[in-house]
Amino acid sequence: MIASLLITFREGVEASLIVGILLGFLKKTGQTQYAKYVWSGVVAAIVVSIAVAVAILAIGAELEGPAEPLFEGTMLFIAVGLVTAMIFWMRYQSRTLKSSLESEMNAAVQNGHPRALFATAFFAVVREGIETALFISAIGFTNKNIDTLAGSILGLVIAALVGYLIFASTLRLNLRTFFSITSVLLLVIAAGLFGRAIHEFIEIGLLPALREGVYNVGGILPAESTIGQVLTALFGYNAAPDLLEVIGYVGFLVVAMVGIPWIVDRQFQRAANRQPAPVRAMGD
Repeated sequence: MIASLLITFREGVEASLIVGILLGFLKKTGQTQYAKYVWSGVVAAIVVSIAVAVAILAIGAELEGPAEPLFEGTMLFIAVGLVTAMIFWMRYQSRTLKSSLESEMNAAVQNGHPRALFATAFFAVVREGIETALFISAIGFTNKNIDTLAGSILGLVIAALVGYLIFASTLRLNLRTFFSITSVLLLVIAAGLFGRAIHEFIEIGLLPALREGVYNVGGILPAESTIGQVLTALFGYNAAPDLLEVIGYVGFLVVAMVGIPWIVDRQFQRAANRQPAPVRAMGD
């Protein structure tokens, strides 16, 4: 429940910010009559995202035998890849997100194609929604579906409230700090899903078992205990993991937490270096 709450809260705030930017632009430019296209795009994106999540869980529930861990492991790997890409994208685009969205909105209005606002809102929100659907579905494979659903709904409600307060009041949220902290937490959750995916593939022989039960702390902290269940939901806790799971878990965290900032900073540095130097006036 906690993991799904965190994911939907983080993604919900991100989607709320996007919607707020779009509606704020229309209000600032006196084009509020086009807000219906934005809201239609948002609603359509939500419907598509829910449909994706339901379809994934339904397919997983119908599978039996080796097909079940194969499907679950594959979806876990996909979810981990998408959430990592999402964090990378947000870190890179956060500095220009508002200007790029407003540019798309301005082009749609100026060109007399207000329905393009629907597409702008739809694709901006559906990206977040499908990523969330895949991530939540992956968590649903390792936790009770009712807990996952409850956490998801609660996270979205809180995110919607925070989004409303940001744009309708004087509430100030340090977005850079917020996304930095939640990105770290999401990467830790993703590392747990990555380890779980490795476990599923080991079970069906697609990955080798290097050393089963490289350590066993089940006597101290059973996975079935309350704390064990919370740690399993949040961090993919396994009381007796295979060595390959441990390597995958630690390796993913190190590569993601070090690699993402390094790549993004290098891209911004390259972009800065490509900018032409200012022309100096004669006599300076």
